[in-house]
Amino acid sequence: MSDNQPQRPDRDEDPKASGGEPSFNWRGLILLSVVVMLIIAAFRWKENGNTETFDWPKFVTAVKEGQISDQKPLRLVQNTGSFEQHLTGELVAAEGEKAKVFRLPINGDFQKEELHALLKKPEGEGEDSPRKDLTYTADYRSNTMGNFLLGLLPIVLVLLLLFYFFRQQMRMAGRGAMSFGKSKAKMLTMETKKVTFKDVAGVSEAKEEVWELVEFLKDPKKFQRLGGQIPKGVLMVGPPGTGKTLLARAIAGEADVPFFSISGSDFVEMFVGVGASRVRDMFEQGKKHAPCLIFIDEIDAVGRHRGHGLGGGHDEREQTLNALLVEMDGFDTQEGVIIIAATNRPDVLDPALLRPGRFDRQVTVALPDVKGRQEILEVHARKVKMAESVDLGVVARGTPGYSGAELANVINEAALLAAKKGLKAITLPELEEARDKVRWGRERRSLALSEKEKENTAYHEAGHAILNELLDHTDPLHKVTIIPRGPALGVTMFLPEEDKYTHRKFELLDDLVVAMGGRVAEEIVFGDVTNGAFGDIKQATNMARAMVCQWGMSDELGMVEYGDHQEHTFLARDMTSVRSYSEDTARKIDHEVKRLIDTAYGKAKDMLLKNRKELDLIAKALLDFETLDRHHIVDLLEKGEMSDPPESPKPPTPPAEKVEEKAKPGGDDRAGEGGFPGDLAPAGA
Repeated sequence: MSDNQPQRPDRDEDPKASGGEPSFNWRGLILLSVVVMLIIAAFRWKENGNTETFDWPKFVTAVKEGQISDQKPLRLVQNTGSFEQHLTGELVAAEGEKAKVFRLPINGDFQKEELHALLKKPEGEGEDSPRKDLTYTADYRSNTMGNFLLGLLPIVLVLLLLFYFFRQQMRMAGRGAMSFGKSKAKMLTMETKKVTFKDVAGVSEAKEEVWELVEFLKDPKKFQRLGGQIPKGVLMVGPPGTGKTLLARAIAGEADVPFFSISGSDFVEMFVGVGASRVRDMFEQGKKHAPCLIFIDEIDAVGRHRGHGLGGGHDEREQTLNALLVEMDGFDTQEGVIIIAATNRPDVLDPALLRPGRFDRQVTVALPDVKGRQEILEVHARKVKMAESVDLGVVARGTPGYSGAELANVINEAALLAAKKGLKAITLPELEEARDKVRWGRERRSLALSEKEKENTAYHEAGHAILNELLDHTDPLHKVTIIPRGPALGVTMFLPEEDKYTHRKFELLDDLVVAMGGRVAEEIVFGDVTNGAFGDIKQATNMARAMVCQWGMSDELGMVEYGDHQEHTFLARDMTSVRSYSEDTARKIDHEVKRLIDTAYGKAKDMLLKNRKELDLIAKALLDFETLDRHHIVDLLEKGEMSDPPESPKPPTPPAEKVEEKAKPGGDDRAGEGGFPGDLAPAGA
């Protein structure tokens, strides 16, 4: 950092300034308790160290034995307003010692004559008798003020306790009865900054863009020398799990400046005006620690488009958004406060929030490509014990469409599977099984399927597999299984050779044919169809409609886009949207979509009828072995038999028996781009 940059304040200096909540003041509570105990002890203290309490028999004995001093008359003490009386005096003390005081509780009204008789020395006793002739005087005391203070003490203590706890609640930032408007932004301290750019992989361009913020905060003069200004706000946009929050934490780890983190939902409460107050308080905290970074996660919770609410009246969220707009670029501009926000719904954000001067830059954190996936896997593989023979490049190639969070889950699931099997390191079969488990769920070998349903599933998946191998413009087949996994009763998986960002028309047409293969195989073999192909039908329909309406691949309708094709629906906005084409055009679109699917269905039927013998071979092999790899399918198509058949499946083993099963190689599909988990369970299953 430069020398003119303010240093980070001490964490213990001001808990509220850091955005955290002050801890409960136990020392104050203990001190208050000690004071109360001392006050009570002071009222109850009766000089117990030099006073001895007598009862009547003991007092009679002391008088007869001459232990009562006659140097001072005894005193019969009675407090005004009280019936309690006691007799007090001094005992005979030895030479050089201090006389001790005695105290005798007594009822003067009933014991007055008996007391007179006891204190008067009888006439018959001689001078050598130790008994003395004693007298007492009445001592009336007024203790009205003491009684009043003693009665007032409990009320004072209760008021003090109420004041103390109420004051403590007021000081609790964000939780007290009088602090609703305090910001809930939490400041990341040096101890929690454990993430750096080394821990972020697969988003090289995004890291390069946000690295400018780190350099500016470390050396502002480098950018100000030519008159440039760093963006006031950076909006990170991308699908869930791509690492937006992780990237913000990495900025906090690299830049040695205060970093505040808050969620968009933390601004809005049930009380009107609380959100706007928290926005102002958050920027006030940022101004005290400038230069600093403020990270707002899920900003769409507070930054939605104004005027698109379904209800009328004043919207608390709009008021909060207005306060955020003013603070970011208004009359009171805060220098040195950089806002970083993250969202996966940029389409619903207010345009005023996205204009230059507020969020000047949008950083797209997209799904990683094959190289990025390998880097992400390598980052997470450092935390586990991986076998040396594992090639993470193969795993990365087989996980297209996986986000960073899903890849981290793959590594974690593989570690759990390896530990369950008692292995010393994670091997490739565990990674492939974990990959399939993350995308589709765990194998359901215990699912009770009839032989008829298994046979139907086997022919369905065999239809997909044969067409995928026979067609020229499809991705390589990886494996076929009829083991239920997640909602699917069987899955045909593909392994793309590379990531695809554009799709050719011939590739899409072949994908439509492969999608129809499962339903066609059922019709050819059984003369009837099931509802298990609804996933294939949905995927094929969406693909054909996109070809017609978005990609201009229809000769009849031409290169015209029909509809806005929003990825997500914004209810309040899209309810009033008007279709941009006529009813006649809509009928043409439906007709063209149906024509594409019908053509693919007819082609799939012709090809499977020509390869009926191979269809039966592959279906029978699936019933015998449950899972077939690509080379098994190729052998059956070319040779009619498998040169290296897989092992026969074993029944599921209860965990208590701890029987180690040989791990089966897993597989993957194209994550919604051509994989066909077609044999889905019926609706509601």
